[in-house]
Amino acid sequence: MRFLVLSDVHANATALEAALAAAQGRWERAVCLGDLVGYGPDPNEVLDRLRALDVAMIRGNHDKAASGDPSAEDLNPIAFLAAQWTRKQLRPENREFIEQLPRGPLRVGELTLVHGSYQDEDEYVFSPPQALGGLVSSPTNVTFFGHTHIQGGFSYRDDDMEVIQLRVPAGAGFAALRIEPGTRYLLNPGSIGQPRDSDPRAAFAIADREHGVIEFWRVPYDILAVQQRMVNADLPAPLITRLAFGR
Repeated sequence: MRFLVLSDVHANATALEAALAAAQGRWERAVCLGDLVGYGPDPNEVLDRLRALDVAMIRGNHDKAASGDPSAEDLNPIAFLAAQWTRKQLRPENREFIEQLPRGPLRVGELTLVHGSYQDEDEYVFSPPQALGGLVSSPTNVTFFGHTHIQGGFSYRDDDMEVIQLRVPAGAGFAALRIEPGTRYLLNPGSIGQPRDSDPRAAFAIADREHGVIEFWRVPYDILAVQQRMVNADLPAPLITRLAFGR
């Protein structure tokens, strides 16, 4: 089975369409690790597109905030303003949809999906100690997480942990990672709609479980068009400018 792994789309329909176009014909099942909405100008368009693809999805903290869930993690003031704007824009059926998104962990075939850490959907996983619980507790040897917006992850074998750092060169579509037998992986596909690893290209992954290969993709998209829609929507300026820098 080949999985298209999306995360942190953040209501950026232009980036989502660029990713889907690049991945066309390369996957059989799509999954999403949460934060479908928040920050970006296209919440209804993104939800309509993902729902039409029958994507297996879990919620993120911005989905919770936009749905009005009182358990949502405290957001910074700028993110909170974007969440409030998003909730007002959502059509009733899309608001109901994000209110019903399940929390992770969620197993889909040979993959496990979480938004933050395996134990806490709102925790940011940046370091090996934070990753260890998910690496040893997950029911599958490959677990995907989001939330940090940084492509890469961690591997664990025989009490030895490694940090996986990836850079897809300019002009290249993807960098490939071979899944080794007996090794467990906690991997982040990066963010579709708002990368934070100093690469503004939309990020996602394709997991070919049959052949044991994970492709980490980067795809350029029309950032200026998204920024203009954000300006028109009067979304906070820092959210607009950061798209061009990928951080």
